[in-house]
Amino acid sequence: MTFELEPLDPDDDRPPYEQVARSLGAAIRTRRLGPGEKLPSHAKLTEHYGFARATIQRALRDLEDEGLVVSRKGSGVFVRHRTERPAGLRPYVEQAFASRNVTIDFAGFSSETLHGALQEPLDKIRTGRLTPTSIRVRILVPDMSVPQAAPVRREDCADDPRLRARMHDIMVGYTRSITDSISELEHLGLVQEGQVSVRTHRSTQFFKLYIVNKEDAFFGYYPIRPNKVVAQGEAIEIYDLVGKDTILFHHSLNDGASSSGAQQVEQAQMWFDSVWETIGRETTADAL
Repeated sequence: MTFELEPLDPDDDRPPYEQVARSLGAAIRTRRLGPGEKLPSHAKLTEHYGFARATIQRALRDLEDEGLVVSRKGSGVFVRHRTERPAGLRPYVEQAFASRNVTIDFAGFSSETLHGALQEPLDKIRTGRLTPTSIRVRILVPDMSVPQAAPVRREDCADDPRLRARMHDIMVGYTRSITDSISELEHLGLVQEGQVSVRTHRSTQFFKLYIVNKEDAFFGYYPIRPNKVVAQGEAIEIYDLVGKDTILFHHSLNDGASSSGAQQVEQAQMWFDSVWETIGRETTADAL
């Protein structure tokens, strides 16, 4: 199959290099450009996009930094052969919103990373640059009304209700913001259906999982680290679950039906659905 470059969105106000990087990155992620394939030459990219050579070089450098391509001196730029390398969630979430029906399942603690990844595609819906029909988000988080294995006090590894209250407040903040943003899109008629469902379970969540459009799964661990936080006005040394900079590992159905990646996505979806439909208890952002 011959790869055809696509035109850029004329209403896209991002820097030109970023537009080019996103367009080529989307082609790689959707396998329109497969592992090992050579990207069009600098000259062809410059001619097609109408930008300076330096802009194209910057876009290709960003793709290389993302681990999507590799430059071979004298030969050109090639799509990197896939390994179980870390991946960024944000571009995949943005790409998912180009679909008619968007689904995102999240299991973890605060949904902070998901909240951040949603901002750009939601902004694009508000300006009419993305037009999904429906958005369905399921958020599965621990019940912080019961003691957890972490976070706990560092001095005796004991539960402290103040720490759970702090985590609860963080959790509510991000979940409510996601709920309000998507509900607003539905209220404004920008999507026909916008639904955010929240359920809790009585287990400590030691990993985070995102399943995007039932096609791509991202998995990462919450390491336990010493930390010092302020809870109810008092500084407390704790053992904390730290997930903001966690490396996410990406698996995709696009790797092929019998691939390890496809099996990882299927098993991740099976795990999520099993918890959601059995021990997951329905709640809302306000009632968490």
